[in-house]
Amino acid sequence: ILRIYSDHNKRLGAYKICYLLQRDYGIRISVGRVYRLMKKLQLPKMSTDKPKHKAANSDCGPCNNHLQQDFQQKAPNLVRVSDITYLKAGGKWYYLCIIMDLFSRKIIAWRLYGKADADLVITTFQKAYRTRNAPYGLMFHSDQGTQYTAFSFRQLLDSLHAVQSFSKKGYPFDNAVCECFFKYLKREETNRRNYHTLQELYTSVFEYIEGYYNTRRPHSSLGLLTPNEKERLYWEQH
Repeated sequence: ILRIYSDHNKRLGAYKICYLLQRDYGIRISVGRVYRLMKKLQLPKMSTDKPKHKAANSDCGPCNNHLQQDFQQKAPNLVRVSDITYLKAGGKWYYLCIIMDLFSRKIIAWRLYGKADADLVITTFQKAYRTRNAPYGLMFHSDQGTQYTAFSFRQLLDSLHAVQSFSKKGYPFDNAVCECFFKYLKREETNRRNYHTLQELYTSVFEYIEGYYNTRRPHSSLGLLTPNEKERLYWEQH
């Protein structure tokens, strides 16, 4: 707990530390116990600066989890996962949506936008579609945020014969690969800088994703290959 607390610059509370204990160390204990141990160690949670969201109505129909944490896929273009995080520039919040191919962990599409709405997800998905197409029966997994459950987005996926899969509410383990990507993006890039403009933030994210993560960063789940190397090796063998 002390290691995680220090590593994250005193930013995390009991819930996230409990999550990291299980994910990174295989230690399964309750949030309540983590909270009591933190209190005993006198580790207060630091205040966090988060954007304010207005309540939104969801158009969600059935939200089934078809992926079931099956993060090891046998080929590219079978499953894509997506999530949204927030980043700050010039005193304003911007929202980063990513779409990752689960086989190679490659970020195949991303977009920075001033609003976390369905349009952000739709345009990011369309960018991924232009880049990689959408094979029949593609699975698309995300959380149950209103951006992903919106009727307009679900209609788009239906029109492309994509199967939509959802994480259980309030359960980040079901989309851990995206959570992990955002953790490293912030730790290795955005948390180290102050951005005065959207252009500065965009350039930083572009350089990290396109110039480092996809092309140069060894990935432990890929046998220390980069996402691009993982895909290139697959296509060479097939």
